[in-house]
Amino acid sequence: MSADDLLDHTRRDDGQATVHVDVTERADTPVNPAVFGKFCEHLGNNIYQGMEAEILFNPTFGEWHFRATERRSNGGFVSENDHEAIREIVEEHGRPLAYPESTDTDALLAAYHDALAFGWLPTGDGVRFSPDTGPAGNRAQRIETESSDEGVYQRTHLPLHRTSGYEYRCKIRSVEETSVRIAVRTDDEEVLTEESVPVGPEWNVFEGALELPGDSDTDAVYRVALVLEDPGDVVVERFLLYPDDHLDHADPDVVEFLRESDLPLLRWPGGNFVSGYDWRDGIGPIDERPERPNPAWHGLEPNLFGTQEFVQFCEHVGCEPTICVNAGDGTPEEAAAWVEYCNGDPETTEFGALRAEHGHPEPFDITYWEIGNELYGSWQVHWTTPEGNADRYERFREAMLAADPDIKVTATGQWTNADESWNETLLEEAGSDVRAVSEHILGGGQVGPETDPDELYEAFMGYSEQLGEQFRDLERRMHDAGIEAPRLDITELQLFASFQGDAEGMGREADAGGASGTEAAGLTPETMPTPVTISEALYDATIRHECIRMGEYVEMLTHSASVNHGGGLWKQDERVWANPCHYGRTMDASLIGATPVRVDLESDVISTDTTFREIAPVEDVPAVDVMAVHHDDVDRLDVMLVNRASGSGESTTVTVDTGEFDAADEAGVETLAGESMHEQNSRSEPERVTPTESTTTVEDGTATVELDEYAMALVTFESD
Repeated sequence: MSADDLLDHTRRDDGQATVHVDVTERADTPVNPAVFGKFCEHLGNNIYQGMEAEILFNPTFGEWHFRATERRSNGGFVSENDHEAIREIVEEHGRPLAYPESTDTDALLAAYHDALAFGWLPTGDGVRFSPDTGPAGNRAQRIETESSDEGVYQRTHLPLHRTSGYEYRCKIRSVEETSVRIAVRTDDEEVLTEESVPVGPEWNVFEGALELPGDSDTDAVYRVALVLEDPGDVVVERFLLYPDDHLDHADPDVVEFLRESDLPLLRWPGGNFVSGYDWRDGIGPIDERPERPNPAWHGLEPNLFGTQEFVQFCEHVGCEPTICVNAGDGTPEEAAAWVEYCNGDPETTEFGALRAEHGHPEPFDITYWEIGNELYGSWQVHWTTPEGNADRYERFREAMLAADPDIKVTATGQWTNADESWNETLLEEAGSDVRAVSEHILGGGQVGPETDPDELYEAFMGYSEQLGEQFRDLERRMHDAGIEAPRLDITELQLFASFQGDAEGMGREADAGGASGTEAAGLTPETMPTPVTISEALYDATIRHECIRMGEYVEMLTHSASVNHGGGLWKQDERVWANPCHYGRTMDASLIGATPVRVDLESDVISTDTTFREIAPVEDVPAVDVMAVHHDDVDRLDVMLVNRASGSGESTTVTVDTGEFDAADEAGVETLAGESMHEQNSRSEPERVTPTESTTTVEDGTATVELDEYAMALVTFESD
């Protein structure tokens, strides 16, 4: 049975829905686990202060890069040097720095302009700073003190809810023999724990442990300080602080969330970041790795998290790693060397031997490799034309397959972001050499106070049908180009509306958890669908289901992103919680490995009048999205329901007829729902939107479920 025949819809207008399941009409292939993947990038706090466990901000004392809005002609962005513009950036830089007050912004900026690395503060007025150079060529920080017990500190939270033990790593030298103290203090300067380290003229790396009192306040802000015991002059290149329960430097809370959700696949390292990334910067001993300006975003790349750390992170989670290579300012030879480093035999290949030298004799065996990221965009370092993309693909493909002929490579594709000649040129020039093309679904564009919230919401909810038509057309054209088994890799997915304009007095105010107050017609940043709201969970589910209906053609879908950037997990004040889309993906992942079966759906429809960038007006899309699968191994039927409609304030009564499946008298119902389209979890209410479980009676193979607005529900039928 063709995957396209899995769903047939008939319109009805009574606000109810009926789902007829036919388990005898089955897809040819089971649900692919890789459709439930994630993506991570060196953007914001996705890696550092996110997936990575290191606590301190800018722990390598590097030159912080503030990104301006101006683009370079060769791709990427210039650095911001205007002081007022930098001030605005710093004032919005609330995470992960524990500096919420404007006075602290002034202090941070004053220290930054006095040549202290951004994020750090002096302990007093008698401290001088200047930039210096470490043994690996990285920026280091010279600290000169005129009195004892002076130096630098940083205000931060600590993961004391998990552990009171911490490990530090400090690379430092001094002009003359002296001692420095590494300390954790309360915000009013009470010393809780400290350790003295002897420092001499030669560079040295000191490692040690700190233990905080067991009754330390888990929510307090602490000062982590590095001070000279006597007046002196030291140069420090890095000061790293990890909780002692880290997992190969990964955050254990993040790992646990992803592991418990059975994450199958994780894409790294970009994203825009990869087009200016040299993978060789992120291998080998951490203390010898160079630091670079982040080539795409605000900040600095200290290269604490490279290939080895990514693979180890995936091992802890239990997911498969997939890598996107630098096809921007990188070369085919560099990409081939990266493949060899990951997969090469340590006895017969140069870079396989280097990996073994770095402590990993066994190959990483990474199968999926993506050649470039969004190379069509001028925001990309060394962007290119459609012809340039085809040329780069052929050259990179040849070099990478020569390094390992068993890998599977993916070309940079473009569809929803609109230059139709991009894929056409790739298929004309590379033809059957194209195995798979990538796609980034980042639909939505700019919205404002005049935008109707329900119109925007339903545009997102109905977008999957437009995407399905476009992707099926691309599949046909790939076949016409001589590709026997074409594949589509959706390597970024996120609800992507951006609010522009003055929202004062518009919409409704939301509390910290997202509950709505008084209604108004207009949209506000607080009341719109965003990646951290329930809307993302439902949006993602509709697109995953459409991908499943396309069968083997959709090879993977990696949702953006793992932590802090976009939906998924959120980490703030060293606490980690899950956004609704994390729970939605986990619920939906129960479909993995089962066989999709046919559904005949009767329901109302949704329609819109507005174009939101690449999202065309929605016309008569089913108001309920349905995916049904049969688990052959345990003889179980799962039916996933998503309510696409908004604005009525009413639930939809859904009747599920299991047909020839012999269902037991009771079915399980797992529901994820929000009271509004913008409801979300928060630091103070991390489980505000989480799945709830209930049951429903099954009579003569039929069950009824009340599907609320802004809700998805998994109905599980066991066999009788």
